[in-house]
Amino acid sequence: MSVTNLRAYKGISPSLGQRVYVDRACVLVGDITLADDASVWPLVAARGDVNRIVIGQRSNVQDGAVLHVTRSSDANPEGYPLLIGDDVTVGHKAMLHGCTIGNRVLVGMGAIILDNAVVEDDVIVAAGSVVPPGKRLQSGYLYMGNPARQARPLTEAEHEFLPLSADNYVRLKNDYLQE
Repeated sequence: MSVTNLRAYKGISPSLGQRVYVDRACVLVGDITLADDASVWPLVAARGDVNRIVIGQRSNVQDGAVLHVTRSSDANPEGYPLLIGDDVTVGHKAMLHGCTIGNRVLVGMGAIILDNAVVEDDVIVAAGSVVPPGKRLQSGYLYMGNPARQARPLTEAEHEFLPLSADNYVRLKNDYLQE
């Protein structure tokens, strides 16, 4: 891991838990916390400059994803941090901006989730979907489209797949850490 891809902003540097993998070809800036066994892959850009980013245990952020936050204002004194739960898979080129992602969530490739949106636990957001600001995605469903709409309940196999997806990336990052 290269030190130059972990950058401080206003004296706050990214904080890494145990057994974390941060690819040398990504950039993490500012107030970012990665919990144990999290992984961040090539070409991810994450800026915790005007608010904080938290990535939970065993969660992975895949290649080319963009993570950002919303600053505080008179109308919104807390702004919107980006909070990602445990066992989350964020697909390639996804964009997460000032939203909250629950546990055991799959955010599909190229999906966009915007300010103040909340994705509850055990959800799949289909590839290419757009979750508009302030929308809440209820636990146990597949969401798809632009704007994202509830498509159907998750199958038993999909429920079982969510933690397995995260576990696959834990094993992969462990391989990378041994290189």
